[in-house]
This record gives sequence, structure tokens and C-alpha cells, in this order.
Amino acid sequence: MNGHDHSLMVEAGTPAPTLRIALHPDGAQSRNLHIDVTGFTFDPEGVNGPHVPGKGHAHVYVDGVKVARAYGPWMQLQALPVGPHDIRVALYTNDHSQLVSNGEPIEATAQVVIE
Repeated sequence: MNGHDHSLMVEAGTPAPTLRIALHPDGAQSRNLHIDVTGFTFDPEGVNGPHVPGKGHAHVYVDGVKVARAYGPWMQLQALPVGPHDIRVALYTNDHSQLVSNGEPIEATAQVVIE
């Protein structure tokens, strides 16, 4: 464990940030993940600090397993195994609480098939 309690949730407020993701080919088994947010600023300098409304980072999951934190709008997902994969990105605060809107996590999903 990394010592962070990821079960904590923080209401994002109004207007809530929006989140969309897109996957772009980068070789046979890799994809570039674009994390498109509005009303939210990636804050790598603030990580592990106090919650600041509208700032934080994203968690990236492949097939339900957290593979990375994202501190900006682009990252590479390397060497994905052949087959279908579910990609999920969720927004988190600097103190590692999950951002929610009306109790629902602010997250986006996409599917990719590696042939």
C-alpha cells in the first residue's frame, strides 16, 4: 500500500469539472491517452498537500487495475497485451480524495482492442 486512503470523496462544487478521454495509436500495442478536462487544473507540485478546489491529478486504470497517476493531459499506455481492454480515468484531489459530483465519481471510460 502507498499509505493513501483512496476511499475519501470530495464534492467538486459547481460547476463540476468535466472529463473526457481519447486513445490514439502509438505503435502496435501502445496508445497515447489524452485526458481532456475543463474546470480542473493538473497540479503536480501540490500532490500530497492539502485539497485545493479545482486542482489535483488523475488515476489511470487498465482493466480495473491502477497503472499510473497522471499529472498532465497526455500519457502513454505501453505494451498493452493483445485483446480488449477497459481504460478508466478518475480525478483526484492533491490529498488523494476522489472528486465527485452529486456523489458520483468524476471519471471517464474508453475501450481499446489490441490486435
